[in-house]
Amino acid sequence: MEDVTDGPANKAALFEAFAQVGKALASGKRLEMIDVLAQGERSVEVLATTVGIGLTTASNNLQVLKQAGLVATRREGTKVFYRLAGADVMALWAQLREVASGHLAGVDRARAAYLGPDDTEQLTRDELLRRIEQGDVTVIDVRPREEYDAGHIPGALSVPLHELADRLADLPADSTVVAYCRGSYCVLAHDAVRTLLANGRTAVRLADGMLEWKLADLPLAR
Repeated sequence: MEDVTDGPANKAALFEAFAQVGKALASGKRLEMIDVLAQGERSVEVLATTVGIGLTTASNNLQVLKQAGLVATRREGTKVFYRLAGADVMALWAQLREVASGHLAGVDRARAAYLGPDDTEQLTRDELLRRIEQGDVTVIDVRPREEYDAGHIPGALSVPLHELADRLADLPADSTVVAYCRGSYCVLAHDAVRTLLANGRTAVRLADGMLEWKLADLPLAR
């Protein structure tokens, strides 16, 4: 029979185990890494470059995430690749953002400062699916090419944001262009639509992005 005197200690250990996940999430750069890994597997080197930190710092942060069970790894030669440990981690990240947005006024201010003015039209996922079925839109994925290759909306063209201005001629002039990127807090689609509008194109953006598309279990092409 279990010694009841061990109850408080066991409870404390349980809650400390829960806290390890919270502690792992208590870093803006680690959350950025999770946001990138929600798009697909990445090497340490690519992650470091993407989130703007040194290789050693990136490795240390990834170890914290790994020890908390939030990421998994595979090795290919001398390279180590990281991925999210499961779709539940992706869902946790999405829920964390929603809770922060709903309870912290500073989140909306920071979002507005990062994404810029709310000057672009948007479509919901359901509206986009309906218009894809009607065939009256051209969908472009403005994320980096490796993220597109890891999974994209079926029929979407890969037009990374930094290539968009030089590839306008590749896009049908008589079609509405729908741009999407990583998720609802990704600036790439906003900037893509602004570029398209400035060049006389009809353009809108997906209201969210690939993170929410995956969580909704919608079709992916690879």
